[in-house]
Formats: sequence, C-alpha cells, structure tokens
Amino acid sequence: MTTALAPAPAAPATVPARALPAVRPRRVLIATDTYPPDVNGAASFTHRLACGLAARGNEVHVACASDEGPARTEHVDGVTVHRLRSVPVLVHPTMRISVPSRLDDLVAALSPDVVHVQGHFVVGRAAISAAGRADVPVVATNHFMPDNLFQFAHVPGALRDRVGELAWRDFRRVFSRADRVTTPTRIAAELLAGKGFAHPVEPVSCGIDLRRFQPRGGLRSLAREALGLPDRHTVLFVGRLDEEKRLDELIRALPYMLNDHDVQVALAGTGGQREPLTRLAHRIGVGDRVVFLGFVPDETLPDAYAAADVFAMPGVAELQSIATLEAMASGLPVVAADAMALPHLVRPGGNGHLYRPGDVRELARRLGDVLGAPERRAAMGAASRMIALTHDHQVSLARFEAIYREVARRGHRETAW
Repeated sequence: MTTALAPAPAAPATVPARALPAVRPRRVLIATDTYPPDVNGAASFTHRLACGLAARGNEVHVACASDEGPARTEHVDGVTVHRLRSVPVLVHPTMRISVPSRLDDLVAALSPDVVHVQGHFVVGRAAISAAGRADVPVVATNHFMPDNLFQFAHVPGALRDRVGELAWRDFRRVFSRADRVTTPTRIAAELLAGKGFAHPVEPVSCGIDLRRFQPRGGLRSLAREALGLPDRHTVLFVGRLDEEKRLDELIRALPYMLNDHDVQVALAGTGGQREPLTRLAHRIGVGDRVVFLGFVPDETLPDAYAAADVFAMPGVAELQSIATLEAMASGLPVVAADAMALPHLVRPGGNGHLYRPGDVRELARRLGDVLGAPERRAAMGAASRMIALTHDHQVSLARFEAIYREVARRGHRETAW
C-alpha cells in the first residue's frame, strides 16, 4: 500500500523589503582664516578639530585662505581642504588673507549639514552669510582677542582702547547671526558677555590629545640632547614670539633666577619679536641662557615638553592656551600670568603659580620656587596631568557633534546621522 505524502506547504508570499533611508556621514564645512601651515593656536585647534571629526566618521571640508595665493582643493589627513585665493598681509611677513568673496557656490556644491566658523573675519564672515542664504545652521567658535591684532596692525597705544571697542562691536554684529556660539573656557565666555555679546555662549575646551602628550620625565636629558639644549634646569615657552606673549618679562626674570639656579629659558616658536628678544637677552647679559628653538614640528613637540622642568606662559591674551594644556598633560608645573583664562588652568600651590603681569621679580621668584624643590615640582607636575585629563580632545569632539545635532534639529533639517 502506497502512502501518499502530504502536500508541501505553499511557500510564503515574498514581501518586498521596505527601502531604508540612505545613511551618509554628517557633512561639516569648517570656515577659518587661519589653517596649517599657519602656526598659531586657532590654526592648530582648527586642524585638530577637522582631523578629529573626520576620524570619527564625519565628512569634513575646510574653507581657508590659500597658503600660496591661487585657489586649489586638496585632500589631506582625511579632510577636503578648499583653499581660497589669497593675497599677502602687508603688516605680517608670513600671513595671507583670502580675497573677499561670496561662498555661495561652495555651500551650494557641498550642501553641508552645518557650517562651523572659527572667526568673524573674511572667511568666517563670508561663510556665515552664505550659510544664512542657504538655510544651513551655523556654529561659531571665538578665538579672538583684540590684543592679537595690535602688534600686526601697528596700532598706537593711545588708540588701542578705541580700536578694541570697534573690533568687539564688529564681532558682536557678525557672531550674533550664528545659531550657537562657543569659546574655549568659562572665563572666555564671561569676557564675551562683558563685551556686550547678548547671546548664550557655551564653553567647550579646545582639548588635547592625551595619548601624544604624556609625562616623560625620565627622558629629560635625552630630550635636551635631541634639541641641542645644555643639560641644565630649563624653563620652556611654546608659542608665537609676538608682543602679547610678553616674553621680555621671562628674559628679564632670568638674571634674578641665576643667583640661585643653573637655569636656561628655551623658546619654541617663531614670530616678529625674535630679534628684539635676542637683543634684550644680550643687553642684560643672559644671551647664553636664552635658547631660540625656532619652529618645532608638531611631531617633535612632545620632546620639547620632555626637555623642560617647568612651563612658563607670560601671555595676557590667552582664551585657553593649548600650549599650556599640552605642557600640563606632559606633567610639567606651570608658572603663568594671572590674566584672562590662564587662572582656569593653574591652581596656585597645586600645579604651579600665577604672577602679576609685569612683575618680573615675582615671576623669577615663582619659577625659582618650582626649580628649587624637586619633590614639590614632581607633585605639581602630577597635579597638572590630572587637570589636563579633564580636557580630552575626544570629549570636545563629542560635544561639538552633539551641538551639530542640536542646531540641525532646531532648524528642522532632515538628518540621517
């Protein structure tokens, strides 16, 4: 007897899969007047921001002045850099400024999800206007202090207050058109409020790469040898050798320190004050104790910090000071001017000391206090490192990404990221 097999169940009807929305990276256009190979804090921050966002999966474009003159587009470090036609700045030997123009074509071609400007001058101003016409949200980060311009513009001392007022008025007019404004520190945010900027300002640290900048005290002698420094106590400064850094105070403090310490000052950076500072050092008899390291490439900076015993920042126009943060992450005590945002980083008696700007003897005494007590110096360096840990670059990048989402949502833009 043959047993009939039960009929196979009918195959289920094929249900067409619902098309999923296309997912693409967030597209960010960063607009800045200064970008590497420019050497300054804003250029350094903008480069790290662009590369960091790209490494986190964002599509990043940078609009900046061409370093050579003609316009060009290049892909560097995962970032597409649109270099705008530029001309030299007559009052600065190495700086170039983009030729004023509208950025509507670039914004239309890229269709960015957000425009993040790093200043209110030529490129930032044009980008804010173009973004407004294209209904693209704008985030604006302030790195500006009028003091940064006085030397380059040759503004006479008697006119600086008035010029500063006009500069702040222009800043308020331009940045008030942004959807969100940030600045590196709470003190810098309070400064903007004090200058009449009525919109909310969020402090977001510039951040540093804590993996690159770490304590390397055991390699101090080797680092000095690599940099061509004599093996003696070393006070280090990193940054532009320009007027607002007030490096003459650091050099004039040296004779007082030499009474008790075998010490030298190492200046890493370039700028318009190198020749006057060289003449000053020789005139007061410390020419052999001031070492100009010149431009130190980014990859060599950790060696510069490793060579030092203490970091000095005499500048009075610091909105955060990336170099000071890098020194702290490298485990160095800090002696800094009690001005602008530097008290945000230095805990007197904890990770270093503050001194009254202009008081050369106090600066010398504070540096001598650090150099003369090895155990306390080590404890201060450890305290610096702990403070620097709160400025992780990845935390700052994550916050900027959150801000981008917030401004896009408020603008009712469709986002797939």
